[in-house]
Amino acid sequence: MRKLTVIISGLLALAMATSCQSKKEETPLSALNGEWNIVKIDGKELSTSSNHEAPFIVFDTATGQLYGFSGCNRMMGSFNTDTQPGILQLEPVNTTRMACPDMTVEQSVIEALSKVKSFAKEMDDKMVLRGADDKDIMVIEKKKNDITVSDLAGQWEIIEVQNEQVPSGMENQPFIEFNEAEARIHGNAGCNIFNGGYQIEEGNPLAISFPNTITTMMSCPDMEIESKIINALNGVASFDKVDNGVGLYNAEGLLVLVLQKK
Repeated sequence: MRKLTVIISGLLALAMATSCQSKKEETPLSALNGEWNIVKIDGKELSTSSNHEAPFIVFDTATGQLYGFSGCNRMMGSFNTDTQPGILQLEPVNTTRMACPDMTVEQSVIEALSKVKSFAKEMDDKMVLRGADDKDIMVIEKKKNDITVSDLAGQWEIIEVQNEQVPSGMENQPFIEFNEAEARIHGNAGCNIFNGGYQIEEGNPLAISFPNTITTMMSCPDMEIESKIINALNGVASFDKVDNGVGLYNAEGLLVLVLQKK
């Protein structure tokens, strides 16, 4: 009888140790914060041509918002931030409506995300997203930033706003200047001068916003470009490199401004 008691006690201790170890291995939601390249879906490496942007996803664990690029369109959505470690509850992901010659990658990305139920750390720089049956669905790899907020320092011409080219040869050509030492911006939106500060988010080096930006109150014959630029600035949430300079994105991950170094 005593021997049986010892065996049972040992089994209970082993079960408790296993349970504790399992809890230790669970990954907190905060570990997903930031930008990730999508590198595998259903065990297959994603193949994209060298002249096209690779699919990526950004998780903002402070707000529960996600955005990214699915292979053709920008995607955006949200997720529950009040979950147990290792659980990922995504709302349906929405995308913009562009059509591309090959939508295969995009379709596989969106379909895979619709099945995700949990996540776990795979390596130091990788996460695996899993389905309800604990099957590996997607592997994402932490993006190594090609640009930092320090790279924004200096003056930039605003060459595109909300997918529209800014005309060249304007009397007041739109520009923005970043003062890193004071974390401030200064510029011209096409008619009026604007000034303000910028804020960056700890733990998300590509996050940036321009709260409390103010402008002068001059009136010009054509204010359309200026209005679009100011509206875009007010909604900026992140930045990244693009082919011809730096792109500023809104909270839904849509490219709203393109800057080119002067």
